[in-house]
Amino acid sequence: MRRGTIRLITVLATAAVTSGLVAGCSSKNQVPSIGYAVDAAVASYNGGSTLGASSGAAAVFGRVLTGFFYTGPDGQQVADTDAGTAKEVPGETQTVQYRLNPDGVYSDGVQTSCDDLVLAWSARSGRFTRPGDRGPVPLFDAASTAGYADIERVDCQPGSKDATVVFRPGRHYLPWRTLFTAAELMPAHVVAQAVGVPNVVNALQTGDGAVLGRIADFWNSGWAMKPGGLDLTKFPSSGPYRIESFSAKDGLVLVANEKWWGSAPETSRIVVWPKGTDYAAKAKENALGVVDLGAGSVSDLKLDGFEEQTIASRSAEQLVLATGGVFGPPEVRRAFAQCVPRQALFDTLGKAGEVPQSGLGAGPLNAHVVQQDSLYYPAVIGAADRYRGTDIPAATATLASARAAQPTVRIGYLAPDARRAKTVAMIAESCRGAGISVVDAGAPDFSPARLSEGAVDAVLGGTAAVPGPAGSTTGVAAFAALRTGSGLDVGGFANGRYDAITDQLAGETNSTVTLNLLTEAENLLWAQLPSIPLFATPRTIAFGNGMQNGIAGPTQAGTGWNMDRWVLQR
Repeated sequence: MRRGTIRLITVLATAAVTSGLVAGCSSKNQVPSIGYAVDAAVASYNGGSTLGASSGAAAVFGRVLTGFFYTGPDGQQVADTDAGTAKEVPGETQTVQYRLNPDGVYSDGVQTSCDDLVLAWSARSGRFTRPGDRGPVPLFDAASTAGYADIERVDCQPGSKDATVVFRPGRHYLPWRTLFTAAELMPAHVVAQAVGVPNVVNALQTGDGAVLGRIADFWNSGWAMKPGGLDLTKFPSSGPYRIESFSAKDGLVLVANEKWWGSAPETSRIVVWPKGTDYAAKAKENALGVVDLGAGSVSDLKLDGFEEQTIASRSAEQLVLATGGVFGPPEVRRAFAQCVPRQALFDTLGKAGEVPQSGLGAGPLNAHVVQQDSLYYPAVIGAADRYRGTDIPAATATLASARAAQPTVRIGYLAPDARRAKTVAMIAESCRGAGISVVDAGAPDFSPARLSEGAVDAVLGGTAAVPGPAGSTTGVAAFAALRTGSGLDVGGFANGRYDAITDQLAGETNSTVTLNLLTEAENLLWAQLPSIPLFATPRTIAFGNGMQNGIAGPTQAGTGWNMDRWVLQR
């Protein structure tokens, strides 16, 4: 049970998060509503879509839309048996049996069913396309097809609680626990109602073009969210909380889901204050109980009455570069990397408290897809040597060889963000000496899609260009963000050898082969530079005095990963 899992994680994590756990006192009263400040940008309910993944849906809706697994506080995948069970079946062909909880029901009264799995697989498999100017274009705007593209079929009787997922012969997807997860398993019955079909299973199997188009259109945009009136019939919950309202004034209000079949949430109301909130004002109003923000992103934030810590997160702070426009020639990307002051950026903005000897936050991040605490990390970072220190003469010479005279680089990010503004300013100061002009293109309505649209030349963000909480131990999003055609590949990077490496790594069990493949991948990425890694994104995580069961989650799921267990006494 999830409650038991949380108890175990609490015991294991006590030493690291003691400051976040404050025992309640009998003389205090439990607060009925907890304010949660998190710098995710609430843009879509659908965490599997490009919009949902790139705005951080997993950090907000993990306890609203449940799945067979969720991301735990250390970035690991944890089974959620409240939602259902998943079991790999022995055999030559990889097969996983999924069984949804018999008591599972959405907040609108409709039973959870294997239809949800068929929809998720169909949307994220890449199998449905439409003609485009340069060849077939995916019908569904999926953040990534990782793992789902390896599935041959999902056996499901419409409305059933059981599904059998069969992978393609010869493929074995090791991180299969990242499939059908929290914030990504969407209510298929809502889609069926919206497009006017009895169920999506039959509609997707028959492959009627017009119906498929309507299903894809709804999956892509039907769950988009903007502050104001939401049609809540489109947003039913399969978790302990459901959406009550969403407005700029009152935040995203989550309330206890009366139809939830698991343990009732300890606090009946959570108010999520997403990116764009005046966090300093909310803190002064005593409207916050939990804070999870990029360290230094809010310059005037004072958290009196909180136990506060700064942690190196699973997210990789990085510059994602366009592979067209000013950065079309790889030499210009290399010149830019040579003038980006990576060490100085880490020293000034990237440290999360005392710097450890190794692991997350131990120095500038010298890998694109391999994490700092990986056993492979020390062996794969040799190609980063030429970019460890700022080299203005080398940058000038590289630009000259590319015949690119005084290029201008526009760096976009979701504003306001004081730390990222300083990052851009430091880069601008350094690169000016190489003849590269850097423009701060941060904006309150910024999204990573502006890079693919040509509105900016680089995105400053975390793993997969996400503005807020990001990253996991599996690294699926990091790999997918550089894969040809992936929704998260906003820079348009395309390299067949890199794609082949990622495909092989997903099923590779031999450590020597894995090391060789990761080394090749990093060498390739440092040569092509679709992105420039900077450091493990430091995050400030704070719990109000009187908080119980608050456990820091510096991952894509954010600290709200167990919000249904929070208790705040004052």
